[in-house]
Amino acid sequence: MYVDGANLNALVAVAQPGKFGADVSHLNLHKTFCIPHGGGGPGVGPVAVRSHLAPFLPGHPLAHHDDSTVGAVSAAPFGSAGILAIPWVYISMMGPDGLLAATGDAILSANYVARRLRDVYPTLYSGPSGTVAHECILDIRGITKDTGVSVDDIAKRLMDFCFHAPTMSFPVTGTLMVEPTESESLAEVNRFIEAMLQIGVEIDSVRQGKVDIEDSPLRHAPHTVEDVVSSNWARPYSRETALFPTPLLRTRSFYPAVSRIDAVFGDRNLVCNCAPIEEYAMSLESITLS
Repeated sequence: MYVDGANLNALVAVAQPGKFGADVSHLNLHKTFCIPHGGGGPGVGPVAVRSHLAPFLPGHPLAHHDDSTVGAVSAAPFGSAGILAIPWVYISMMGPDGLLAATGDAILSANYVARRLRDVYPTLYSGPSGTVAHECILDIRGITKDTGVSVDDIAKRLMDFCFHAPTMSFPVTGTLMVEPTESESLAEVNRFIEAMLQIGVEIDSVRQGKVDIEDSPLRHAPHTVEDVVSSNWARPYSRETALFPTPLLRTRSFYPAVSRIDAVFGDRNLVCNCAPIEEYAMSLESITLS
């Protein structure tokens, strides 16, 4: 039995994963303890096993008293010191009360998002009382069936609101998994909610037949400045709708650099931008001569 500890924002200081009965569990330091995904390099975090699995843990040839039969799986058996130091400082500064408050904030924020958005985006996997833990999974599949608006359309449109989209189609295809951590202020959570509600208005326009999905800002998002200033603007919605879907965005400082692309085509048709092999040969020759 394996416990996935990728995000423990709902468990820290309120539960004891060691008593869950698992044979193996890992604790990623990203999200829960201040490290972004990968931490700027290889991911790191402790892996805990019960005693009967200890002989199967990887070892290291330079470690003293290494009785492992598996051998080394990494050049750095204890991970990245630079990554490990940051969670240690975070935990030390937060203390037990701070960690408990952080867990409460993460759970509260997720439930707040789910409750504010439930009339537009149903939430999957809520408890008997309608609550969630540290994340809410917004179900877009019904919207796609009714209107043709896909999870990709919503994710791309969020870029026009200066948001990177939440996790897409995981753990369920056609959904958005929103994980507001304890570090997000109420103002920022509200800003995300207002963006999703405004996108809901645009979805309704498609649902009511006021605009065809292929002509909607959702299908053309994200919008670049170059798109909007072009003299060839021929879309049925205004330039203002494209760049400033809400009044607060008139002072925005971020604009996407690339407009809508066919991501699936790019994934399936790789193109190498490397220089011709002859240039590498010439460079090697010049280095040798120097």
